[in-house]
Amino acid sequence: MTVVRVLVGTKKGAFIITSDGTRRKWTVNGPHFGGWEVYHMKGSPADPNRLYVSQTSGWFGQIIQRSDDGGKTWHTPGSRPEDLVGEMGMPKGESNKFVYDESPGTGAPRTTHQHFDGTQKPWEFKRVWHIEPSLTDPDTAYAGVEDAALFRTTDGGTTWHEIAGLRGHGTGPQWQPGAGGMCLHTILLDPSNEKRMYIAISAAGAFRTDDGGRMWKPINRGLKSEYLPDPNAEIGYCVHHMAMHPSRPGVLFMQLHQGGGAMRSDNAGDQWREVRGNLPTDFGFPIDVHAHEPETIYVVPIEAFPGRYPPEGKLRVYRSRTGGNDPKGWEPLTNGLPQQDCYVNILRDAMAVDTLDPCGIYFGTTGGQVYGSADGGDSWMPIAEHLPGVLSVEVQAVG
Repeated sequence: MTVVRVLVGTKKGAFIITSDGTRRKWTVNGPHFGGWEVYHMKGSPADPNRLYVSQTSGWFGQIIQRSDDGGKTWHTPGSRPEDLVGEMGMPKGESNKFVYDESPGTGAPRTTHQHFDGTQKPWEFKRVWHIEPSLTDPDTAYAGVEDAALFRTTDGGTTWHEIAGLRGHGTGPQWQPGAGGMCLHTILLDPSNEKRMYIAISAAGAFRTDDGGRMWKPINRGLKSEYLPDPNAEIGYCVHHMAMHPSRPGVLFMQLHQGGGAMRSDNAGDQWREVRGNLPTDFGFPIDVHAHEPETIYVVPIEAFPGRYPPEGKLRVYRSRTGGNDPKGWEPLTNGLPQQDCYVNILRDAMAVDTLDPCGIYFGTTGGQVYGSADGGDSWMPIAEHLPGVLSVEVQAVG
């Protein structure tokens, strides 16, 4: 029997929301790691019972947690239970160590980045924003961190090592923080080419590697930013999120910080074009693709100013069945969503799609609601309410 797990990271812990394949009734389990910010929780495609969690705190720092039984029990890789110290369970192991590569042969070009005031500032690790498990190996996963860098583990989260070629690209001194920090928040793995990967950084832009991470190429041509004096700048773009369909890994979709909003590339990011069309704003955070229809995409438009909330106080998911190619083809999906006095936000990692047929769509809000649709967005229902503010949503269909 199919079990659907919606993995929700919030400002005060992680929650696992489950249902059977009908997706009509849901059970909320949690909070796990109560009181901690859980920026991201995701399961391994190679072993759905292997879950990784990024657990962070302004007081106690960053911890990676792992479950090998679908979230029933957790442990900190590299630490035995008897090694954990204090009531918060702080680990002594290596799993909480993200050390930037400063080796003599590769470290010199990657020692500073641009700060808000234009001065140079050394890289300082703060938190893990996104964990992307390998498509084929449950012990291998990638971590996007703040200050922006890419790390990899090959031992199930026990140790993490920087993929140094990204910051070694040469533009690192020009990278600078967005409003939320200088974070690497998006990691896309190409299922047809194990050496190809896409990442996005706020506010540096999007990058691609075709050789497993040794060399990286900025892929920002066609993007726009009112904050850059050079309209053709190689980097400096505040990408909010990227998505792709696994059957077409060369077609990418992006939510950009204004300057176009919804964007599309048909050549692996070498050139982007605006597909905003009739969307009510050019601002938003998440973007995702239907599991079985590569040209069906979803966004949640938000007012950029003054308050990062839905236009007119109406929570609307917009769907395009043409990948944005029809400028009048964006349709608002409102059935079951609040259409007045709704002033929440939906963050960049807070939308996900399942692989069932019909496809399920899920998103969480900063107001603590998680909504689900079992019919591709035609109708919605709250599957959890009154949670802490939602930071991330992922979903698994198991069995």
